[in-house]
Amino acid sequence: MWSSLNDWLWNERLWLPANISWAQLEDHDGLVFPHPQDTLMAVPLALALVVVRFTFERFVALPLSRWLGVRNQIRRPADPNATLEKHYLMKGREPTESQMNLLATQCGLTLRQTQCWFRRRRNQDRPCLTKKFCESSWKFVFYLCCFVCGTMVLYHESWLWTPVKCWENYPHQVKPWHLREPPSVIPAVTLPLTQDFKEQVIHHFVTIILISFSYSLNLLRIGSLVLLLHDSADYLLEASKLFNYMHWRRMCDTLFIIFSLVFFYTRLVLFPTRILYTTFFESIGNFSPFFGYYFLNILLVILQLLHVFWSWLILCMIYSFIKKGQMEKDVRSDVEELDSSDGEAAEECPQMKNGAAQRPGAAPTDGPRSRAAGRMVNRHTPAT
Repeated sequence: MWSSLNDWLWNERLWLPANISWAQLEDHDGLVFPHPQDTLMAVPLALALVVVRFTFERFVALPLSRWLGVRNQIRRPADPNATLEKHYLMKGREPTESQMNLLATQCGLTLRQTQCWFRRRRNQDRPCLTKKFCESSWKFVFYLCCFVCGTMVLYHESWLWTPVKCWENYPHQVKPWHLREPPSVIPAVTLPLTQDFKEQVIHHFVTIILISFSYSLNLLRIGSLVLLLHDSADYLLEASKLFNYMHWRRMCDTLFIIFSLVFFYTRLVLFPTRILYTTFFESIGNFSPFFGYYFLNILLVILQLLHVFWSWLILCMIYSFIKKGQMEKDVRSDVEELDSSDGEAAEECPQMKNGAAQRPGAAPTDGPRSRAAGRMVNRHTPAT
C-alpha cells in the first residue's frame, strides 16, 4: 500500500514536464542533482538551529539588552480567581460586555474590577520587553546572514539578473545553496501570537511546501531568487524593532521607512514583474503546461496576496507616522495594556466643583491650609 501511495504521489506526469522523467534527475557523469530525500537533512539542521538560537539569546542578546538599558515594565499580576481563570482559558481572553457583567455578578466584583482582572491576566501572557529584544536580535542576525550569504553566492549567477535563464537546460542544472532555508522557518514559527498570526501560519506553510517542491523538482534557480528576494527586507524590520525597544525613536522611524521602501519595491514590484512573470510565461517556453506548473504558480500567487495584505498594514503605520509625526506601535502586535482604565483614573482624580482636577493626595481646597495659602498669595500674613 505504501509503495502504491508513493508511486502515485511522485508520478512524473504530475510533477515533471512531458518527456522528462525522474531518471534524468539521477546523478550521472559526475553531475550531482537534488533528490527529495535530501530535504530530510532539514530536520537535524533545524534542531541545531534551535540550539544556536537559544545560546545566542541567552548569552549574547540578554546581556546586550541589559547593557543598552532595556527594562521590563512592572506588571501587577491578576489575583487568583477560579471563575475568571476558567472563562479566560476556555471561552476567550476578551469577554463581551454581557459576559463581563455576568462574571462580575458571579464573583461578587464590580464591573471595573472584572475588567481590570482581564487586563492584568492578558498582560501576564504577553512577552516582556527583554524577551522581544532577544527574539528580534536573533532574527536580525539570522536574516542579515542569510541575505549577505545569498547575495554573495548568487551575485555572479546570470539568472539573478535575467530570470528567464532559470529555465535554460532544465532539468539538468547543478545544485546551489538553497537547502539552507527549511530551518529558517523555525525562528518565525516560534514567535508570540500577533494579530496577523493566521497569515503568518499560511505564509510559513506555503513557504515550506514551495521549498520542498522546488528542491525536489530541481527548480533551484527560481527557488533561490524567491528566497533572496524575501530575505532582502526582513533584517531591516528587526533592526527597527530593536531601536524601538531601546526607545531610540528617530533611528527606529528612519529604519522603518527604509524597510517600507525596500518591502514595497521587492514584494510589489520585483516579485510580480520578475518572479511571477517568468514562472507564468517564460517557464513554459519549451514545455506545455502541466500540473506542477499550476501548483507552483498557485503557491506563488498566495505569497503575493500575503504581500499585498502586509503592505496594507505598513501603509496604515506610515499614514499614522505622517499624521502624528512619529511611528505608532506595530499594528500587528499584541501590545501591553495599561493597568488602569480611563474610568479608574477619573475615579482616582475626581473633579472639583469648578471643573479643575484634583490630584490624589493633594490638600483640599477649602481647608485652613488652602485659605492661608490664598492670603499669602495676596501678600497678607496669616494670623498667628
